[in-house]
Amino acid sequence: MRITIHRGIDQASGCITEIATEQARILIDLGQNHPDGDGNAQITLANSEALARLTRGADAIFYTHFHPELLGLSYLVDDSVKQHIGCVAKRVALYRHQRLARTNGDEEQQALVLSKLERMVVYKPKQPIVIADIKVTPYFVSHSAYDSYMFLVEAQGKRILHTGDFRGHGYIGKGLLSTVEKHVLRKGKVDFLITEATMPSCSNESVSHEHGLGRRALELMRQYRNVFVMCSSTDMERLATFYGANREMGGRPFICDDYQKCILDIFTETAGRRSPLFVFDSAHTFWKGNEQLAAQMQETGFCMLVRATEKFDEYLEAIIPRLDMDSTVLIYSMWKDYVNPNSKHAVKRYLDFVARFPVVKSMHSSGHASADCLARLCNLVNPRSGIVPMHAEQSTDDQKLPLKDELRAKVVTSSQTKDDVEVEIRTTSQYPDIP
Repeated sequence: MRITIHRGIDQASGCITEIATEQARILIDLGQNHPDGDGNAQITLANSEALARLTRGADAIFYTHFHPELLGLSYLVDDSVKQHIGCVAKRVALYRHQRLARTNGDEEQQALVLSKLERMVVYKPKQPIVIADIKVTPYFVSHSAYDSYMFLVEAQGKRILHTGDFRGHGYIGKGLLSTVEKHVLRKGKVDFLITEATMPSCSNESVSHEHGLGRRALELMRQYRNVFVMCSSTDMERLATFYGANREMGGRPFICDDYQKCILDIFTETAGRRSPLFVFDSAHTFWKGNEQLAAQMQETGFCMLVRATEKFDEYLEAIIPRLDMDSTVLIYSMWKDYVNPNSKHAVKRYLDFVARFPVVKSMHSSGHASADCLARLCNLVNPRSGIVPMHAEQSTDDQKLPLKDELRAKVVTSSQTKDDVEVEIRTTSQYPDIP
């Protein structure tokens, strides 16, 4: 058996993992690098050819969730290769690209993306998929993208747990360790644990639970009548935090645009069946010219979800002149580096958008596992052969985790053969043509 980390050992995006036997070869995620500060992620002919070489002959590709850094290059895969994704993840990705096709002016590329998404095979949690001598079983995890999964990969007597991105501090993150214990470890030892390692370098930072964010949001809503919220449009748990806090205010409308409303409807129809926490049935849709809603906002106050786009620039131009700015706040609930002008990850349109508000309050918690959560998972799984960290700019930061002594020696960050499994670790510099 061979495990290849094509990308992810030294970067926090664009992850690609390959697991192969003599009979089959699968890939897990085919991610696109984070765009530059202007939002560009250029795809060239060289990029396409490099991806074709990588995916040619693969028996299947499995996606852990719908974020572009895991799914973003799926449209470059030949139709002969089956691609697998979760049911809700597919719905969200399809809707997102349907909207992009109408608004971004790149109908031809979006049509290609949509055709690939529509062909994707939907997997179900806990139901194995067999590819020759490789068996893949998905298990649900909490992440900032709803409908995210880890994969148990079994082949040739070896068991590999690929966690994908996960966290333990969301509303639905409490089941992580029990899921691993009940459904993975009771059936046998894990040989290799391939896990995200985004947060270990921030091990000294405290990580807030969504419950804590909800209390902070409510405090701000009591302090300010007019509340704008800038957060991910697809982070269901964060959206539930603000929706729930606003509901406590009684009578204030919870407002979004038509795109966000459709995303909320998808979550209500799916996750909402499992928990009332994710039922967003009282959201109001704003559009320019909706005078009745604008008047209500001015009279009662509100909570409005916003994004850094030209459309919302126009919305703000219509709304802000009607507001008392001393009673108005923008809650920024995304990664702090996006609005740090000194960071290489700064996004200009985010900086410009946030600058429109005289009062900005930051309130965020990562979609990734804290150092403590990651250590607890590693110690619980206690793999026989190795721990392979990825989705991190410095995967050696895993050495900082409070791991058992015997586990610390099993962290794999360079190519080697362990217990008859060839582990190949490739760096970003080995893939200059893959975006």
